[in-house]
Amino acid sequence: MSEKKLARVFYADLWGLRDDKYKYLFKSDVKTTKWQELEPTAPYYFLVPKDFALQSEYDKFWKVTEIFKQWSSGVKTHRDHFVVGYTKEELAQRLRVFGGNLSDELVKESLNLKDTGSWKLSEARQKVKGQKLEDKIYPYAYRPFDVRRICYESALIDRNRWPFMKCFLKENLGITFKRSRYLRTKEFHHLFVVDNLGDINFFGDQSIFFPLYVYHDEPVGAIHELPLQKKFKTERSPNLTPEFLQAIKDSVGSEPTTEEVFYYIYAVLYSPTYRKRYEEFLKIDFPRIPLPSNNKLFGELSVLGKELIELHLLKASALDETGIGFPKDGSRKVEKVSYDEQNLRVFINKEQYFEGISNEVWTYRIGAYQVMEKYLKDRKNRKLSLDEINHYMKVAKAIRLTIELQKKIDNVYRNNITKV
Repeated sequence: MSEKKLARVFYADLWGLRDDKYKYLFKSDVKTTKWQELEPTAPYYFLVPKDFALQSEYDKFWKVTEIFKQWSSGVKTHRDHFVVGYTKEELAQRLRVFGGNLSDELVKESLNLKDTGSWKLSEARQKVKGQKLEDKIYPYAYRPFDVRRICYESALIDRNRWPFMKCFLKENLGITFKRSRYLRTKEFHHLFVVDNLGDINFFGDQSIFFPLYVYHDEPVGAIHELPLQKKFKTERSPNLTPEFLQAIKDSVGSEPTTEEVFYYIYAVLYSPTYRKRYEEFLKIDFPRIPLPSNNKLFGELSVLGKELIELHLLKASALDETGIGFPKDGSRKVEKVSYDEQNLRVFINKEQYFEGISNEVWTYRIGAYQVMEKYLKDRKNRKLSLDEINHYMKVAKAIRLTIELQKKIDNVYRNNITKV
């Protein structure tokens, strides 16, 4: 009996407008289509063309899940419209209604809340009765460059990721990634830095957070003390694996600080050359980080990474003066967002606009979002506060400086690391 031959796999794609696709399909069939034969290989067996010529080179790098000890997806509330707000005051007002004396039915109606299989409003109200929920309002990394406020109370949130996310209730930094990307996204830009609790949809869908430090409570006192008598102090430890820290130390010839390592990783991931060179691998899994070839290279990239992080957290002094204008008085209400490329203006309504925003800044993407557009569209029918206007101006300059800084990072990266 002869062995059965394995099936052969062929591929073809069609891009363009819908009408053009219809025209092509009407005049084409299986025989006239130009097919490309594929050879799917382990472990993924992709049914689309892939170029893995750099596989052996890329596999020498350190995967971020080998660099960090702990990571987790972001917070999933299942009721953002209730527990997430643009301001603390707005959120506190909802919480007062929830914890007040209105009936359950009136609270459901006024806050647009519904019972689910895992959450009941009446039970949640009983759990938080007597609590001062306003004390549990924290900054919340909701979207790139869009920090809102969340009531971080387990009775109100379906998946709060506690105890992991508590690491961000204290001083910390973290990188957030999206493991894989939409097929329509050709470039890698699914990473950002955070210093607060983060949302699971930070990039548009499931986003994974990697903190720099983990916090834990250590008992303090005599060994014979009863548990209730013991006191605790909060300690923190680096969330980097000893193996990776040793590898970095061996590469640079000295022991860098935890923060310097973090800055170096961030700079590498923002190198356009890195993103382009390994784009096929970045589409399918968490990134891998190359070791620095020497201490000079590590130091230069670490300094640039720190500068980039300060920009992305809007803490850089360079953002004090933005060069962005908002010249017209008016309602400040976001009605229709549009971009005038000729005059470098972003309109929020017919009369009012931000000016001095280049097309390169306007179209800059992080994750699934065009950042400058997303921020305003999320505030449609709202009146922009002065803080939001100032924030938007800072973001515009931060993105412009990011683009410039990426070129500096690339010069260092391209002339050194790509010699592996």
